[in-house]
Amino acid sequence: MKLSEIIEEIRKVLDEKDMLREEALKITREIVRLSGDSIKALHRGEVELAHGRIEEAGKRIEELNEKLTAHPDLYFTGYVQNAHQEFVEAVLFYSYITGSEFPSPEELGVPEAHYLLGIGDFIGELRRHFLLLLMDGRIGEAQRVYEAMNLVYEELMTLEYPKGLVNIRQKQDQARYIIERTLEDLTRAKLTKSLEEKLNNALKT
Repeated sequence: MKLSEIIEEIRKVLDEKDMLREEALKITREIVRLSGDSIKALHRGEVELAHGRIEEAGKRIEELNEKLTAHPDLYFTGYVQNAHQEFVEAVLFYSYITGSEFPSPEELGVPEAHYLLGIGDFIGELRRHFLLLLMDGRIGEAQRVYEAMNLVYEELMTLEYPKGLVNIRQKQDQARYIIERTLEDLTRAKLTKSLEEKLNNALKT
């Protein structure tokens, strides 16, 4: 076989992969956008809108899987992983807000490693929800969110795997920092409320 013929065969393969890569990039951007929209909607209390965005993102996940099934070199890339993480984060947050069961990686159509990284991001989203409740003076509800965060964190900390398999250590470190800050915020809010109640009682007497 002539070298020129070999090069031509390689060109065909790479041209196909380049086209698939561009299509995959477009789909992953849509997944990230839809997932982000659903999270914003949940924070605004627009649950139905959030559900619709998640359903749309789920269809894009299926489309991505179909296109890249025969191309693991494209499937296991950073931009696909990032889209999966965003989707998992949105679905887990939706499940928490609505009191639904958490779906498995298989049910969502994402790799287990990407799902675990999404759990780490989910803790960060719970903190945002916690802060919004705290700002609204709903300390009791905020405490329940903190307790939920802590449970997720404890589960996440049971995992010990090398970075080459799943880079979970970084998410664990971030989660630890988030949990510590959240506890400090909760404690400060409780102390402030207690002082306010004591002052009010003192003024009444």
